[in-house]
Amino acid sequence: MLQLIRTNSENSDFINLIKKLDAYLKITDGDDHDFYDQFNGIDVIKHVVVVYKNNKAIGCGAIKHFDDAHVEIKRMFVDARERGLGIAPKILTNLEIWAKELGYKKCVLETGERQIEAVKLYQKSNYKRMQINYGQYKGIVNSLCFEKEI
Repeated sequence: MLQLIRTNSENSDFINLIKKLDAYLKITDGDDHDFYDQFNGIDVIKHVVVVYKNNKAIGCGAIKHFDDAHVEIKRMFVDARERGLGIAPKILTNLEIWAKELGYKKCVLETGERQIEAVKLYQKSNYKRMQINYGQYKGIVNSLCFEKEI
């Protein structure tokens, strides 16, 4: 049975999942990892969703304030053994609902072009590719930025 819990970035299960995510991204991002990693600190993240299956943490995601109207989707991850079971869309939907409850109008996010599964998830979830990358990702060729009204 799946259970989605709203928490914060101090949650130890979230921290452990982020360690797995960072290890995965270090491989897929290659030489670009250090650039992206500087924007992924969890100390500024206040809203986190952790997914449990049979009381074991298997996935997570977070939202981070971007501006008064926008929230940024961050730190999306599902353990490799649990992928393909529809868990990531559940996390994303829960984050979107939470963002709307907090008064945000739009979600934005960045993912790397090498994160093929993530790109597919966001496209299936009706995120639209931005013509110009936002914030620190402007001009970064390997970055793909998306947005969605909620």
